[in-house]
This record gives sequence, C-alpha cells and structure tokens, in this order.
Amino acid sequence: MLFSQKILNWFHLNGRKNLPWQKKNTYLIWLSEIMLQQTQVKIVIPYFKKFIKIFPNVLSVANSNINKILHIWSGLGYYQRAHNLHKTAIIIKNQYNGIFPDNFTEIKKLPGIGQSTAGAILSFSYNFRYPILDSNIKRILIRFHGINIQDKKKNQIDKILWKLIDQYLPIHNSSQFNQAMMDIGSLICIPSNPKCLICPLKKNCKYQSIKTHLIRKKKHKKDTIGLLFSIIQYNNITVLQKNNNILFWKGLFYFPFTLFNISELKWKKIKKNKKKLEINPFIHRIYNKKIYIIPQIIQIKKIFILNILKIKQILLFNIFQKEEIGIPAPMKILLDIFKKKIWEKK
Repeated sequence: MLFSQKILNWFHLNGRKNLPWQKKNTYLIWLSEIMLQQTQVKIVIPYFKKFIKIFPNVLSVANSNINKILHIWSGLGYYQRAHNLHKTAIIIKNQYNGIFPDNFTEIKKLPGIGQSTAGAILSFSYNFRYPILDSNIKRILIRFHGINIQDKKKNQIDKILWKLIDQYLPIHNSSQFNQAMMDIGSLICIPSNPKCLICPLKKNCKYQSIKTHLIRKKKHKKDTIGLLFSIIQYNNITVLQKNNNILFWKGLFYFPFTLFNISELKWKKIKKNKKKLEINPFIHRIYNKKIYIIPQIIQIKKIFILNILKIKQILLFNIFQKEEIGIPAPMKILLDIFKKKIWEKK
C-alpha cells in the first residue's frame, strides 16, 4: 500500500485535475479515452474541444455520417478509432436506448474498446475499482520492478503487469490513482530521459540500477512508400477519391495516386530536380512508415473529361467550398498549396 499512497499523495499535489473530459459524463470520458489511444494529451485537447461542439452527445455521433466524423478527426490519425467510435455510438443508440452501458462485460464488447479502456471508462465515470494498463502505466511498472522483458512474450508481460496493477489499485480513490499513474507516465516516467529526480517512486524504483534489461530489442523494418499524387484541375475543381484500400487512411479522401518504389538515392535525385514540379515533393511519416510524396498538377480544359474518369468513389471537389469530408494530413498540405497557386494566377 506504500506504492499506492505515494501515488495518491503525488496526485493531490501535482495531478491533472482540469482536463476538459474530467467530468462525470460517460460520453466525454469514452470519447477522450478513444482519442487518447496512442496519442498525447496536448494533441488531443483541441480535437476533443472541437469534436464535442459538433457532437455534444452519443446520439449526435450515431445520427451523423462517417464523412462528417472523419472531417473533424482529420489530422488526429489512427482513423480506425473514428470508425469504431461511430459504430459504437450506433450500437448504443439501437441496443441501449442511447445510454452508455455501465457494465464492464458489455462495454468491452463495443468496437475499439479493450480491457484497459473499459476499465478507464468505469473508473472515471463512476469511480468503480477497475485497473487501467495503458502504455504509460506499463512503463512505470516495468521500470519500478526491473522486469526483464527481453526474454518474455508480450502476453506474458501483460499478465504480470495486470496482476501488479490490480494489487496496487486502492479500494478508495481508485480513479485518482488511475489518473495519477497516467500523469506520472506521460509527464515524469517518459520513454526517453525520464525525470527520476522528481518521481514519487524514486526511492524504491529499480530502473537506474538495471536499465539495460528493461529495453525490448526490436527489429524495426523500414517501411517506405512512394505516392505520385495527380492533382487534376479544371478551374477551381479537382478530383478526390475515397480510400477503401489503404488501412492508415481508411475512409478518407485523397488525390488519385500511383504507387512507386523509392529509395533514398532516388529521392535525392527527385529533390534535386524539383524545379520541374509545380509543388515541391515532401516526406510524411505515419506509424512506422515513411511516405515519399510527389505531387503533379494536370490541367484539363473540358469538364466532361472528369465525368468519364474511371475512378471509384470519385468526388468533384471545389477547393474554395467547404466539404465535410475526412482528409489526411498530407492532403491538407497539398490542398492549401494548390489553393494558393490558383489564387496567384487569378
């Protein structure tokens, strides 16, 4: 219990207590937990505030179409989360009369919600005693106990960590404990150069003495993709296509593209000859992927050509009119540059 008390004492003095979703509102807590999956608090906050202005409750999400949801989500990444959010909202509307369930087993069945997220929803909504085991909390426990993770499989490590966090979770103030653990993990026990001197657990933590055992050796496969975007232009109109094939941009709109093989040497040659291109090529990173993007503008003089393009899920997009569709981050960059170029020619 000394571990738990140190965590709670730290929370009362230093814990985050004014985050926009820290209210006894299950919808807000569920939304924040989905947005916070693999994403930092400081990045989530502006997206969260914008999202709840347009979608103030679960029924508003259920009654919306996915394009509008993806439009608000654009730039936050991990777009499968937005799809799962929409699916879950529809289930809550149809199966639970629009009221978010308060049963762990039922919540865990919903799309995009696992054991840790289900526990977080119930802990922060009702102060129920459910542990949370996100990446931040895992890191604290592994370092504190000096767990050698090099020779263990992920499911073996998770089994050990779930047992530990369940032992540490106090009967009272469990939601404060959970929040404190996440705060310490994201503010103090950070992945690189942790701030051990100000950590409430420093006295008994084994991290400094056996650092080398706590690092899992990973073989990072270099995943590179080359995309040649075709910006087809007729006056203010361009062609967008809905993505149903690329997992990391699922359901979003983009310029029609061609995949090509790329190497660092080839990329340097392209960059060297970029004067031939109207828009400079650039690199976009997503997950473990490095995407080399080359845009080309194709001007056409007759609009009927757009109507005979054999492209599935085509959208004739007026760049000066607002469209509520999901667009990936590199597409926003290209659209802004393209729009500026058209203005300059007028």
